[in-house]
Amino acid sequence: MDYRKTDPEFAERFEHFAFDEVVNEQGQQLDDVTRHMAILAVLLGCQGVEEFRLALPRALDAGLSLVMAKEVVYQAVDYLGIGRVRPFLDAVNEVLTARGVALPLEGQATTTMDNRLERGAQAQVEIFGDGMKDAWKNGHINRWLAANCFGDYYTRTGLTLAQREMITFCFLAAQGGCELQLIAHAGGNMNLGNDQAFLIRVVSQCLPYIGYPRSLNAITCINKAAEARKSSDMA
Repeated sequence: MDYRKTDPEFAERFEHFAFDEVVNEQGQQLDDVTRHMAILAVLLGCQGVEEFRLALPRALDAGLSLVMAKEVVYQAVDYLGIGRVRPFLDAVNEVLTARGVALPLEGQATTTMDNRLERGAQAQVEIFGDGMKDAWKNGHINRWLAANCFGDYYTRTGLTLAQREMITFCFLAAQGGCELQLIAHAGGNMNLGNDQAFLIRVVSQCLPYIGYPRSLNAITCINKAAEARKSSDMA
């Protein structure tokens, strides 16, 4: 559907806002790859699969690699569940196939079934600190979290650890109702160098895709994480 023909006034204002005003706002800009990666992640989070189909080619044309695009989708499964991610996996495969890409892409796994728990727990420590070293022992869900979420996905190549924490923040911000986890992952981002100002830029660039309420909630969570970090540093 060409909204420029069916809804010209809406198309004029939305395109100006999303593709000009937001992108070029002084002090809120991101490099193209980071911006498009965040947009794809929030579209997964808010279940915007049709918009994802439009955004993915723009992301690839702007420099996001094929592997990076796939890794964003793969990692979403741990935060959204396969029930919500499968349509996006189908969409990315269809877009890549239409562009002449041979699938599957080169593998990115770095763990085995034998060391995924150990490596996943190590990744948790790198992100959240030494207090996570034995967190996997606190029940089977925590063990799954370390082995599956972090051991199976965070240890993959294709994205840096900081990029993975950034897209996790985006998944949580866009789906809403995950404020406690969002504060925790905002803190994890800051531990990896994705500071308060950077995360606010991420939210700003994603606002046209998730709306004002969830964007404002995300900024509140960022600020709470920053305050907690400041208090910890002062203690």
